[in-house]
Amino acid sequence: MTPLLEMTAIDKAFSGVSALVQSRLEVRPGEVHALIGQNGAGKSTLIKILTGAYRRDGGSVIFDGAPVNFSSPRQSQDAGIATIYQELNLVPLRTVTENVMLGYEPRRWGGFIDWRRAHRRTREILDGFGVNVDVRAPLERCSTAIQQLVAIARAVSINARLVIMDEPTSSLDDREVDVLFGVIDRLRRNGVSVLYVSHFLDELFRISDRVTIMRDGRTVGCRPIAETSKLELIADMLGRDAEEIRSAGMTGFGGVHAASGERLLAVEGAATLNRLKDFSMDLRRGEIVGLGGLLGSGRTEAAKALFGVDRLTAGSITLKGARVSWMSPRQAISAGLGFLTEDRKSEGIIPDLSLRENLTLAMLPKISRRGRIRHDEERRLVERFIRELDIKAAHMDQPVRELSGGNQQKVLLARWLALEPELLILDEPTRGVDVGAKAEIQRIIRDHVEQDISVLLISSEFEELVEGADRIFLLHDGRTTSTLRNPGVTEDMLIGAVAHNANEASVQDGQ
Repeated sequence: MTPLLEMTAIDKAFSGVSALVQSRLEVRPGEVHALIGQNGAGKSTLIKILTGAYRRDGGSVIFDGAPVNFSSPRQSQDAGIATIYQELNLVPLRTVTENVMLGYEPRRWGGFIDWRRAHRRTREILDGFGVNVDVRAPLERCSTAIQQLVAIARAVSINARLVIMDEPTSSLDDREVDVLFGVIDRLRRNGVSVLYVSHFLDELFRISDRVTIMRDGRTVGCRPIAETSKLELIADMLGRDAEEIRSAGMTGFGGVHAASGERLLAVEGAATLNRLKDFSMDLRRGEIVGLGGLLGSGRTEAAKALFGVDRLTAGSITLKGARVSWMSPRQAISAGLGFLTEDRKSEGIIPDLSLRENLTLAMLPKISRRGRIRHDEERRLVERFIRELDIKAAHMDQPVRELSGGNQQKVLLARWLALEPELLILDEPTRGVDVGAKAEIQRIIRDHVEQDISVLLISSEFEELVEGADRIFLLHDGRTTSTLRNPGVTEDMLIGAVAHNANEASVQDGQ
């Protein structure tokens, strides 16, 4: 089969530093092709060369049978290549139609936009995806999943032959992911190729036909997804032996479970106005306790209740034997709690501030005197955590937005570790980071637990809970439904318990 896209021997350097070295990529017509690698492996640079955002230093690009050398993203769009970035490039205050047709609006005589035809065309495209939405409504009224589909609809509206999707499911729940995968399957059946970039390896086995692996700016493998395993993909991305990874465990936790000390925290029948209905759990010193359950089960709401973000309407929280009732997160912090939010971009980092300023944000009261920051102490603290957590940055005053997702997450983790908390609540601490950074973060968590910090680990990845947590509490509809104790818990056991809880709830609701 003649490839739709062939990128061969691609080289690219920035200021003398190689970003791509003889890298290659081949995508066939009507194929869903996965592109994976750690942050810094060269995926984004390769895509930007393809779409005309960067000029290559060497190599060739052939698209649809002809050599191409796009000098701008618009040229690549006109040639039939559409790119949907993780940060959706949409205009929320404009209508759905305006977003779909942006730059390609149908015109009437005199150059005026033919809105009737534009609305009709937008409805036809979205109907083809099985999406029923008011195309005249502002996009901001739509869910994240619908906005993602609007971005895909825009690609279809320009008759794209190749659609590039960068982390398309990072903000979607399971049901919305299923809708997106249905749309991708329709694109494939219609002969449209999809280049799928994702850190979620399980997704690749659901949706892709082949996978290309990159490491350190080079293409290190390309194979049918049906002929490989998650372990082999991880080994290729990390440049390590598969058996070494298997023996050490698939996560940075290593599957080692600690003996627990005295009880630090106890929660009984906790409820809030925000989804939590009957949450109970306990946690001991030097223990990692996992919270699992489907999206919407109340995991994040439980964390917010423990940290004083949401007030309890029923139940109790006991810390070190004394009943507590936080009026604000400040009180929880003073009592020795820290909370790493699941939403790094909107609730965690302050993008225009430096690595240093982001890391020491929670420490300002401790490193200030009479309202002035003691900068020598601040810099010593930042240098320590850059070294201990192996944060990759040009310097501590580099804007945090310029760091990779994994390094941004390490900065946020360091922000709380600097406070030396007794209990650290981690909500999806490895979401949206590559495999290497994920393992590093998991090892950092385990190392600090061994130094007597206790951790409440909230994760949607069962593998992370199985290897990382000493005990696991499962939630459904805001209620604690099951408790499992390690060692001995398997992913199948967790899946079975979650499925059973969901089925029980459906029966009780008469569904």
